[in-house]
Amino acid sequence: MRAQRRTVLWRILLPLFPLVCALAALCIGRMGVTPADLWKSLAGHLTGGELPAGLVELTLWRVRLPRILLAMLTGAGLSASGCAFQSLFANPLATPDTLGVASGASFGAALGILIGLPLVGVEGMAMLCGTAAVLLTALAGRGRGGLSGVVLAGIMMGSLFNALVSLVKFTADTETELPAITYWLMGSLSAANWPELALGAPPILVGLAVLLLLRWRLNLLPLTDDEAKAAGVNIRALRIVTILAATLCTASCVSMCGQVGWVGLLIPHICRMRFGSNHLRLLPASVFLGAGFLVIVDTVARSVSPSEIPISILTAMVGAPFFIFLMRRSEGWQL
Repeated sequence: MRAQRRTVLWRILLPLFPLVCALAALCIGRMGVTPADLWKSLAGHLTGGELPAGLVELTLWRVRLPRILLAMLTGAGLSASGCAFQSLFANPLATPDTLGVASGASFGAALGILIGLPLVGVEGMAMLCGTAAVLLTALAGRGRGGLSGVVLAGIMMGSLFNALVSLVKFTADTETELPAITYWLMGSLSAANWPELALGAPPILVGLAVLLLLRWRLNLLPLTDDEAKAAGVNIRALRIVTILAATLCTASCVSMCGQVGWVGLLIPHICRMRFGSNHLRLLPASVFLGAGFLVIVDTVARSVSPSEIPISILTAMVGAPFFIFLMRRSEGWQL
């Protein structure tokens, strides 16, 4: 009975977690917004009543809200992708970049910055190259050791595109282009705006919707081909759809805010320890926790210092020690 109560409580609290984080993040920043002003603004927009001062309105709806929504989408997309890849490859260390998509998208964005494309062009190049990296990985690993061959091909493809990123940085102008490329690669949500969300959010939402609709089937991904055939499951089609959906999420996330590490590795592990390995519960939990986690990290990144801290620095500072703690707790490491 107590376990059932805890399960019900988690099912209520976890979906509320990103919403509470988002409301708190709207009030936190270099220019503080009081909860009263936030409530007045929300009530004014819903009822047509009086609104706060113009600067507060501008800060809330034109600066912070798009950024918070982008953080929620990115955290949810990367967490769901990591969860799917860990099940697909039966490897707890699998990440959204296992097939080289993040490295490919990084190369596309760096190349777009180098040739002077606008922000939309940079995002388009990142999406295109991220997708190309996955296709090349699939071609290179096809028929060579099954999934293990695909993983090996993904590692090699990631190394190739990382080398291409280094080549772009080597040829970039050291005064203008190189700092822009370096800062972008470290990850930031500072460029978030409504047009960017309109362009980048649909691929993430489509990928998330596919993974959530198939979440009960994701439990079948670790089966061998013979076991899946005996169970009447087209495991090859399921794997292809899972890879495409996770790639769509990852490529869009990277194209909008650069490389954001650790989210797709850490969050599914945390959720697996609490909810088990059944994707009916694990995948939604990863989506909600990932969304709230990245909102918190981004709020810290833009608030604790006069100059914004790249978000990948903070995710690594939080993720690496906490992941070691999780592994020691679950596997009993002896150091």
